[in-house]
Amino acid sequence: MDAYDEDSQAPAGPDGSAGPGDLHAPGDPADQVDQADPGDPGPGGPGGPGGPGGPGDSPPAGPADVAAAPRTGVAALSPRYQVGAAVALAVVAVTACVHLAMVFLSVAPANTVTKQHGQAIEDWVFPEFEQNWKLFAPNPLQQNIAVQVRAELRTKEGGLFTTGWYDLSARDGADIDGNLAPSHTQQNELRRGWDFFVATHGADNRPIGMRGSLSEQYVRRIVVMRLNREDTIHREGVVRRVQVRSSITNVQPPAWSQEKISDKPVYRVLPWWTVSADEAAGGVR
Repeated sequence: MDAYDEDSQAPAGPDGSAGPGDLHAPGDPADQVDQADPGDPGPGGPGGPGGPGGPGDSPPAGPADVAAAPRTGVAALSPRYQVGAAVALAVVAVTACVHLAMVFLSVAPANTVTKQHGQAIEDWVFPEFEQNWKLFAPNPLQQNIAVQVRAELRTKEGGLFTTGWYDLSARDGADIDGNLAPSHTQQNELRRGWDFFVATHGADNRPIGMRGSLSEQYVRRIVVMRLNREDTIHREGVVRRVQVRSSITNVQPPAWSQEKISDKPVYRVLPWWTVSADEAAGGVR
């Protein structure tokens, strides 16, 4: 038998490996792989999973092939504006923390901090940020309270002129009535200012405690700012003095009730307050 016959098995080499004549049989699949066209896009050819250009062998992208991601937010600003934004955020954060601390101390039990810095805490909180339980009062208000003001003007000719009464509460209500998105800022400002004044004054309109003068100053500035918005005030002259009063009217009971309540207003008239030159010129906003 011929040692290199196709049907015979070649003798093994010294180390037991196959001999040179039996590397691949003619019909062996490995022989078909070795004889495949190099240009054929097979598993190992170009475009194949393991070949160059295939999904498993993509070349690494160079610096020029990677597009820089666009910067957004604060990072997109120039360094100068980034510093400005950081400072603004820091100021807002510090102010918010101080405000929360002041409100907490105003409602917290008496302690060392409130005893030493009680006046500073009250000046910060009252009257705009006062915390109370009036919303849950067992006997809610049953009266309509309107704050009114009139002014004594120094006319352009040098004389004095007294205006009629301006109903500031009625004007606040007219601005809210029929408005789908009303702002209650001015209404609450005037109402809370008057509540602050009443709580710190006796029936004779004399201040009680250290916050009495502060409440007078607050109410006076509110009414002067409102008067400065009136065109008639600017035409007639400059505000020299103001006088404030409240008009208290009882809320009438429902028709089915047998209760009888007077519907006549009761007035509380305050003395005249002198207006400083800065306030008269609209310097307080």
